[in-house]
Parts: sequence; C-alpha cells; structure tokens
Amino acid sequence: MQRTSFGHMACSIARTLDVIGEPWSPLILRDIWVGMSRFDQLQADLGISRKVLTERLNHLVEQGVIDRHPYDNRPRYEYRLTPKGTELVDLLMVMTAWGDKWLSGQAGPPVLYRHHACGEISHVDLRCAHCGEPMHAGDIDPLPGPGAAVA
Repeated sequence: MQRTSFGHMACSIARTLDVIGEPWSPLILRDIWVGMSRFDQLQADLGISRKVLTERLNHLVEQGVIDRHPYDNRPRYEYRLTPKGTELVDLLMVMTAWGDKWLSGQAGPPVLYRHHACGEISHVDLRCAHCGEPMHAGDIDPLPGPGAAVA
C-alpha cells in the first residue's frame, strides 16, 4: 500500500511520522524493546499478517531504527534496536504516560516502569534540558529554527 511521505517537510514531527507513523511500527518497536526479537514472536504477539510485518520490519531497517541479525543458517533474523531506535522508545514512553493518564480506566496502567537508578516505580516527566523545570506545551513558545521552511 502506498504511504504518504512526510520526510520532505520542514517539520520534525512530520519527519518522525515518516519513520514510525504507520500504526504497527510503534508496537513492533515496543515488542523488540521488551525482548521479542524474532519474526514469529512479533507476529504471534501482534496478530499481524506476515506481509505487513515484513513490510514494517523492512521499513524500520531501512530507516536505521532496527538492525537484522541472522540467528541460523536459513534466512532467519532477529531484530535489535539501534541507538536511533532506542531513542524512539523514549517517545513511546511519553505516549505510554499519556495513555495511562487518559485511557487506562479503572483497571490502571497495563505496564509499570521501574527506574534502574533508584529502583522506584516511576513515569516519564518532561523537563527543560537547560533549567530542569517541567516543560509542557503550555510552557513554551515555538520559534522558527535554522531548518525552518522559508516563506
């Protein structure tokens, strides 16, 4: 199926969507992050067709988000996050925090995160890299950057 390409837009959100904007891609990254590295594991967990999974995995490899590593003599591979892919998991953690807050209902969050450094159950907290204060949409002014589209 032909996808709309956003990679040419002067917008970091659009460019990120060009990499992981198809709905299966974040779920594939999540599964690889939690240790499901083989095709059959991914297919079984997601219930996705072999064709769609193959297309998504190929796209994520082409984008440099995951790598393929052969694990036997047949053409079978396991998939691992690259550093670029590992940083995308940070984005998924922010999405998880939003979903936990607004969509988990009375049952509560389906997954908890234990922080390695302190051992406590925690969640993502966006902070300014300069001053350390909370940083949310209402706390910033978007300004044109050096890569902004020229009007």
